[in-house]
Amino acid sequence: MFVAFQTISRNSSLTGVLRRSMSSIPSTMKAAVVRETGDAHALKVETDFPTPSLGANQVIVKNEFAGINFIDTYHRKGLYARDLPFIGGQEGGGTVAAVSDEAAAQGINVGDRVAYSVFGSYAEYTAVPAAKLLPVPDSIGLDVATSCVVQGLTAHYLVTSAHADLIKSGEWCLIHGVAGGTCQWAAQMAKLRGFKVIGTAPKGKADIASNLGCDELILLDEVAGTSYEDYESVDVTAKVLEITGGAGVKCVIDGIGKATMDISINSLARRGIFVSFGNASGAVPAFPVLRLIGKSAYVTRPKLLDYTVDREELVWRAGEVFDWLQAGKLKVAVDTTFSLDDAAEGHMYLEAGKSKGKVLY
Repeated sequence: MFVAFQTISRNSSLTGVLRRSMSSIPSTMKAAVVRETGDAHALKVETDFPTPSLGANQVIVKNEFAGINFIDTYHRKGLYARDLPFIGGQEGGGTVAAVSDEAAAQGINVGDRVAYSVFGSYAEYTAVPAAKLLPVPDSIGLDVATSCVVQGLTAHYLVTSAHADLIKSGEWCLIHGVAGGTCQWAAQMAKLRGFKVIGTAPKGKADIASNLGCDELILLDEVAGTSYEDYESVDVTAKVLEITGGAGVKCVIDGIGKATMDISINSLARRGIFVSFGNASGAVPAFPVLRLIGKSAYVTRPKLLDYTVDREELVWRAGEVFDWLQAGKLKVAVDTTFSLDDAAEGHMYLEAGKSKGKVLY
């Protein structure tokens, strides 16, 4: 079972129990930095970037892995604006290298295995608020744990919360791109929640998609050089209506975006919900709300930060994910691990649709 850090009383003696820092933390470090937004080559590896300083309520993590996610490419391109310059990434895993007094009082020790989601993970070291740390059970590898933090927790909120309970156990859910990173997790978790799942996937990744437990799989042609399928190669809406006896699905989980918007809306059942969480094919364009009147449908555009609003919610979601992993109920595929020196290549690999699982540095 997942266990959070053990709080230590501020009145307790910490002598001999905690080391507050590793003696080998350098003043500069290697990091993949964006100084101007653009294509993958805007991600520049620098070897003399200042190592973050330790602030109150923080720890310094020596990263062993950093997750590569589509949202990182949106930051790099400038689609989601950030102040320049910035270190890429927002998902990491490693060991604690230094702890503040406040973090030590929460039971966090130098050497603890942890995972986290904060900006700046494409680096040798990252300063992380103690409240954002997740202790990693010994039975779970740090590569797998790192894979959990953005994709795993995103999948968790998508299948447990974002649909606002408009779908119940035994009802149909359509999940686009189940052979990709986040939706591999989402398809499996949706089944754990008792939903009947229709997944879409490219023919070239049928081997991955077929092992996720989907009740029905719709395979599509691939679009060369992209991270998504050809959604014009099959009439997906017609297939969905055929599978559901004409009723449609109570929930669509859609990380594809522009290419699937119409399919998603048209596949909904009465009072179903379109959960749009990604832009792999481009951002979903504005559309009139009257489009939803035919089925009295709902639409939401959620993000992870609004579903991990406090420590309690973060630990609950991570706890369920880690417990499922330890029980063998979730399969996690780490596809490829790039060297941080090859930062641009990692982004190009993801954006070209080559991955069959999690991509890491």
